[in-house]
Parts: sequence; structure tokens; C-alpha cells
Amino acid sequence: MKKFLVVGLGNIGEKYENTRHNIGFKVLDTYAKNEDLTFQTDKLGDVTSHKLKGRTIIFLKPSTYMNLSGKAVQYWLTKEKVPLENLLIITDDLNLPFGSLRLKTKGSDGGHNGLKDIQAKLNTTAYNRFRFGISDTFSKGRQVDYVLGEWNDDEMSKLKERLQKSTQLIQSFVLAGVSNTMNTFNGK
Repeated sequence: MKKFLVVGLGNIGEKYENTRHNIGFKVLDTYAKNEDLTFQTDKLGDVTSHKLKGRTIIFLKPSTYMNLSGKAVQYWLTKEKVPLENLLIITDDLNLPFGSLRLKTKGSDGGHNGLKDIQAKLNTTAYNRFRFGISDTFSKGRQVDYVLGEWNDDEMSKLKERLQKSTQLIQSFVLAGVSNTMNTFNGK
């Protein structure tokens, strides 16, 4: 049976729950709700799994806080014996317009501390990452406040549809592969 590890990046705690930086958690929560899955607290994070057409998807919301995400990713990859090519990291991206989806097989951390830690722990930049655009509509020097800020009303009104599209991207990644998924979803 093929195994996949899908990791949504975010920060634990109620005060971060509806922030832009927690879009990784939000995507996994949406998937779990759609499939009636329940997360359980386990080592270094909250975990659940889903069987999909002969494949097992392990979902992880690290409890290590964003900047130390690599420790949880490395632990669960090893524990579940998931090959690196079956890893998918979901993260926010300031460089993409709000709600745009982009899947890549490698790349830089783009200044994202969660990705920076994952790359350091895995010792590679060649892993799949699904970037969810949060845009960059903040004034100079206000990046941290923006990223850790809550969605505005306009974003909230569009978020539900974007989250559903994100769950479709995950299923496509698992069933159709990374190349087909990039062709179908990137920029959509």
C-alpha cells in the first residue's frame, strides 16, 4: 500500500487558529471535516489518516510551532516509512495572490521559517510543497502582523471555496501524481 504524508503548517493555540499563517492547519481541518476524520494528539503533532483507493494518507499538524516544523516532519516520515516523493507540505505564501494555489516539487524556502527548518532537517530542497497564496497587502514593516493577522471579511467570503479546492489538490496529488496535479491546479 502506498503511503503519503501530508503536513499542514501552522502554529498551535487558539490565538493563531484563524490567522493567515495557519492555512496549512485550515486545509487539513477542511479535509478531515469532509471525510469525517478526527485528529489525535500524538508525538510532535496532531495526526489522522485516510484510506483513498488503496493508498493511505497520513495528515500531520505539527505541534512544534511553525519555525520548528522540520522535527515533526522528519519524525513522521521515518516512523511511517513514507518516501520523500510522497511528502506534501502545505504552507502560506505572501508572494501569491490571495487564494491562488501552487504546487512545486522543489525550491527555496522563500523566507518562510517553517520551510527553512524542514529543509535543514531533511537536508534537501527537493520535496513537494503546496503554497496557498495569502497575498502581500500589508504596509512596509508590517509583515509579521499581517501573516499572524486574521482573515479580513473579503478573504473569509472566498476562503471556503478555496479550502475545498485545496482538498481536491491533495486528492489529485495522491491519486494522479505531482505532475498531473500541477497541470490541473497551479494558478487556479
